[in-house]
Amino acid sequence: MFRPKLPTMPQPTGLTTPPAVIQPTTITSGAPVPQPIPVAPAPSRPAVQLTPGTALALVGGGTAVVLVVGAVLVSLLLAVAITGASVAVCAVVLRSLLASDAKRR
Repeated sequence: MFRPKLPTMPQPTGLTTPPAVIQPTTITSGAPVPQPIPVAPAPSRPAVQLTPGTALALVGGGTAVVLVVGAVLVSLLLAVAITGASVAVCAVVLRSLLASDAKRR
């Protein structure tokens, strides 16, 4: 009942072709053909040149990115510090409540 029933493989019917026989071939070595040296294509556009205005814009953009990332990191640190302080205050309040409740009994 719990044994799986495996299907039987059907037998091929009709005409079957025998497998093809592959004849080995001989490899003849000839004179080696030298590979052509690849030539680098000429650049289609000139290299980037930094003008004083472009350099100033890059410095300004980098400064803005550093300031934004710094502000985000400082705000995250401040949020963690505020959360830790509030948890500490809650722990002190709960401890005092439990201590005063134990003294009354």
